[in-house]
Order: sequence, then C-alpha cells, then structure tokens
Amino acid sequence: MDKTRRDRDAEGRARNARPRDGLGRPLPYGTPGVERQPEGVVRTPEETVREAQRLLDAGMPFHAHEVFEDAWKSGPEGERELWRGLAQLAVGLTHAARGNTAGGARLLRRGAGAISAFRDTDPHGIGVGSLVGWATELAGRVEAGAATVTVTGSTEDSGNVDAAVEAPRLRT
Repeated sequence: MDKTRRDRDAEGRARNARPRDGLGRPLPYGTPGVERQPEGVVRTPEETVREAQRLLDAGMPFHAHEVFEDAWKSGPEGERELWRGLAQLAVGLTHAARGNTAGGARLLRRGAGAISAFRDTDPHGIGVGSLVGWATELAGRVEAGAATVTVTGSTEDSGNVDAAVEAPRLRT
C-alpha cells in the first residue's frame, strides 16, 4: 500500500482509516483493531457519560475522549468547557498509558483546570470535585513513576499506566 496515501471520507476530508488499538495507536492496514467510535454522534449527556464510562472501564480512554469530543462539539455553549475538559482528562490518561508521562500529566492537569469551574454544580451527576482530585493525584504519580503499570511482559508497554486500573469514576 502506498505510504503517502491519505484516507478520505465521501466529502474528500482527510480521515485516517487505519485500524487502532485500545489506546488509539494506529496499527498497520489489514491488522485487526478495536472498533472505532463513530464521529459526530449527538448523544444526550446521560448517554455520553454512560458510553465514556464503559470505554474508560475497558481501558480505552482514547475512545472515551472521542465520545466527550462529540459532546463538546454538539453540546450547549455553557457546557462545552466541561466536555472539552473531560476529553482532555481522557487524552491525559491515554498518553500516560502510552508511556508519555510529561504529556499525560500535562493534559490531566489541563483537563482538571477546565472542569474545575463546574465543581459546585456537578452537572449531569458528574463528580467534578472527585475528577479534579483524581486527575491531580494521577498526574503527580505519573510524573513520579508511581502509577499502576501494565505487566504484559512486553518492553513496549512496560511501565505504562494501566488505563483500566486507573480509570476514573465519572459519577460519584
């Protein structure tokens, strides 16, 4: 396959159609991957939280971030920062699970900062205070090298955060 080929959707926009693993890393064409989240799905806040929690619990924070991103792009203006911050938390966990400690910690803190304005209201039953605490604490452990790690025997994954074990509870 031509390595310079760009995947495009029906409207001609660039879309990466390569299969991905559970952490969103691209796999070679023809390799079985995990099912991708469809883009542009409009969900209720309840559906968004439920689907994102399912993906987080399965150790798939990259895919949870895509669910939050849909809510961020389609939700009411007053909630966009909430959904964007939740997407950043999921991406932070993704980076930490991939072994990118600096990026993971930075995004966890950025996401915590973005959602902290919602701390007093806990919109849609989301435990914002708990999530801010989780993200801040995990960011510190990631930087210190003390987060729960995968034990797969693979040098590639050795020392990376276990995304399923470290997954937050969105609701308290």
